[in-house]
Amino acid sequence: MAPSSLSLSTVAWRAHSVRKQFADVDDFFDSCDPDKENLCLYGHPDGTWEVSLPAEEVPPELPEPALGINFARNGMNRRDWLSLVAVHSDSWLLSVAFFFGAPLTANERKRLFSMINDLPNVYESMVDRKHRDRSGVDSSGKSRHSSKPKQRTDDVRPKNSRAVAREEDEDEDEEEHSETFCGSCTGIYNASEFWIGCDMCERWFHGKCVRITPAKADHIKHYKCPECSSSKKMRQ
Repeated sequence: MAPSSLSLSTVAWRAHSVRKQFADVDDFFDSCDPDKENLCLYGHPDGTWEVSLPAEEVPPELPEPALGINFARNGMNRRDWLSLVAVHSDSWLLSVAFFFGAPLTANERKRLFSMINDLPNVYESMVDRKHRDRSGVDSSGKSRHSSKPKQRTDDVRPKNSRAVAREEDEDEDEEEHSETFCGSCTGIYNASEFWIGCDMCERWFHGKCVRITPAKADHIKHYKCPECSSSKKMRQ
């Protein structure tokens, strides 16, 4: 079996087997007795799952799942404990996937990661959430995160601190800002991508074009694009 096929098939049955254990929560809960020794949650190639003691081999043949999931069972809210186990299971699935994916090329690893992200993770399955789009758009309402709706009946501009401050002028400026283009690549605005606005020249940019992520934007009070930053340095 080719390395890529081996990796993907491994992820598939591991993900299936670990998610399957949440189908019967009562049995899983009872099997994680805090009075027992360190227990781990394992998935098997036949699609079954098992709460068992960790492998005795040092180092183990495969990456090991979280150790001692049973100890916190009675000290936490049941749902919170299940969520914690699910998060650790997701981490384990990724470690197993890239353990087998070590011989893959860079492009094959990207494809593997993309295929993993096409499926709900264990945590999402456990809490019965729909698969979320991780395209980089932040819905937290932070000032510099673009949130341009698809319908023109709402605000047609991506918002940052400048746009929020001038909210009263939205109706007048609606036609002017009906189409927003990236100041770097001239690409048209797309709601599925993260954008950031320059507080100096008031142009908008793809986050990827100016190397700004949503996480970085949260810590920037006044953003200056590379061109404005360079102009200021030259004047000094």
